[in-house]
Amino acid sequence: MFDRNVSREDREDARLEGGEGREPVTGTVHDVRPPGRMWVPRSRGAVSGMLLIVLGLWGVLIPFVGPYFSFSFVPDQAWTWTSGRGWLEVLPGVVTVIGGILLLFSANRAVASLGAWLAVVGGAWFIVGPTLAPVLHLGEAGTPSATEPAMRAVQQLAFFEGLGAVILFLGAAAVGRLSLRSHRDVVRAQRQVENGDGSTGAGTTLRTP
Repeated sequence: MFDRNVSREDREDARLEGGEGREPVTGTVHDVRPPGRMWVPRSRGAVSGMLLIVLGLWGVLIPFVGPYFSFSFVPDQAWTWTSGRGWLEVLPGVVTVIGGILLLFSANRAVASLGAWLAVVGGAWFIVGPTLAPVLHLGEAGTPSATEPAMRAVQQLAFFEGLGAVILFLGAAAVGRLSLRSHRDVVRAQRQVENGDGSTGAGTTLRTP
C-alpha cells in the first residue's frame, strides 16, 4: 500500500512539472491569474468621478432650484420644464453624472475610459450647446435673470461655459490617465498576484492526494 502511494505521488509530481508547469504543493492552492491589461485601480478615476458627479448634478438641478435664491435663467420659475433646459442643461448633466459613476466604480480600463469620454462630451455640450441650440431648433437657453453685469457673467459661467470647461478638463485629464498603464499599475498587479487576491476569474483548486 505504501508503495502504491509513493508511485501515485511520483506520477502526480511528473504531471505537474511536465504537463502543467506547476511545482508540487501540499494542501489547497488557488489558481491565481494576474489582472489583465484592461484592469485599472479604482482609485485612478475616483477623485475625477466624484467631482464629475457633483458637477453633473449641479448642471441638472440648478435651473430648477436656482430661482429659489435668485440665481437662474429666464424663465425665473422653479421646477419649470422647457425644451431648452432639457436639451442644454439636463441632458449634458445626466451624461456627466453617468460618466462620473463609471469612472468612480469601474475597475475596467475600457469602461472607465467610456465614462471619461462621456464627461468630455457632456462638458463640451455645456459650452457649445447654447450657441447651436437655435440652429438645431432645440429651444432657447434663456438669459440670466440678474440685472448687474457682473452677476450676469457669473450666472452664464455657472450654468454653461464655466461649468462645461471644468467638466471638460476633468474628463480629458481622466482620459489621459486611463490611456497609459503606469509602472504603479504593474507593481500593484504583481503585488495582488503575490498576495493571492488578483484573480480575474473563477479560481480552480488543486489538491494533492
